[in-house]
Amino acid sequence: MGGAGAAEQRLSIDAGGRTEFGAGLVTAIPEFVAQAGDQRALVVTDAGLLAVGIVDRVTAALTRAGMEHLVHADIGANPSTDEVDRGAEVARSFGRAAVVAVGGGSPLDAAKAISLLAGNPGATAAGIGGEADPAAGWPLIAVPTTSGTGAETNGFGVIEDACARRKVYIGHSSVRPRVAVLDPELTIGLPAHVTAATGIDALVHGVESLASRGANVVSAAYAARAVTVLGHWLPAVHRDGRDLEARAQVMLGAHLAGRALTISGLGLVHGIGHALTAHTGTPHGVALAAVLDRVLEFNAPAAAAAFEETARALRVAPSDVDWTGAALAAVREIGGTLGVARPLRALGATADLLPRIAESAVADPVTGNNPRAVTVADVLAILRSVF
Repeated sequence: MGGAGAAEQRLSIDAGGRTEFGAGLVTAIPEFVAQAGDQRALVVTDAGLLAVGIVDRVTAALTRAGMEHLVHADIGANPSTDEVDRGAEVARSFGRAAVVAVGGGSPLDAAKAISLLAGNPGATAAGIGGEADPAAGWPLIAVPTTSGTGAETNGFGVIEDACARRKVYIGHSSVRPRVAVLDPELTIGLPAHVTAATGIDALVHGVESLASRGANVVSAAYAARAVTVLGHWLPAVHRDGRDLEARAQVMLGAHLAGRALTISGLGLVHGIGHALTAHTGTPHGVALAAVLDRVLEFNAPAAAAAFEETARALRVAPSDVDWTGAALAAVREIGGTLGVARPLRALGATADLLPRIAESAVADPVTGNNPRAVTVADVLAILRSVF
């Protein structure tokens, strides 16, 4: 485990919000909206989920309950500050409501920012981060439809500043979801490549949380269990996406990993992943997979204890007590099964872009949690090795 020893730590853990898990639980969303103190709902989602009918299951439940609602589906794969500002205007025009975020990490992250901006008239996504004490945002109900981001566990959204070509963090304790609605039925039918990419994201959350400088005994407990569950069930759900038990297990594992990262923070895999996405538009999980191996190798000298925990969580035995080697081999095997990793050139990166990606990665706040100190030259070497 990364971070200080137990005797040197002071722990203050606020799990926050409720987690409701169960197949078919989407029908109970009106009950959760009412418990949040509202009788109206703004559903924030994306056009793809609207097209395949998943959002219809949410709106049908709201209609049956007689709840006025509006669907806002203008959210892209990497939500930008402009999209968030547009969503906030829609929210303000609709009027006070609970925000029901339906989707993967992008709609959930955007919904948090929209909820916060809606509660702060006149604020913009570019400016809200500088507010010393913004007013509370509107209550939020999170309904993830993928198993990966863990965005339902925390009160911050990762949003793209298109002008600066970097990720910014918009959040507040008031927009941490009041209820996380985990319904594994909503992930049935998710394409195999999306299952793999989001699953890798969840696995990396667990592995990086164990090694993070911010790790403690509580985050490590969440992370280790997440790695165990995901290591066993990700290959199964990738083989058969209609296996409800596998879907349920992976959803729970991803949620536990989200709980871990909310406490511990992440590291360089995510720092580079955010930068790759901002500069090339690569889907988040695919960006992580591209550099995962090399970053783990880079971190190995500073993360021996965390990698031993990773290997034990994955239930692999070391050869010659080489826990680090066992952990790396096990993670590589899972990644190979899912088949997500691609060379950077296949993701749209060019050689002259690599220095800018490296600079963005080092500047990303998550990189500060990396177990090993990182320079731009270090990241550039990693990027060139997988170009």
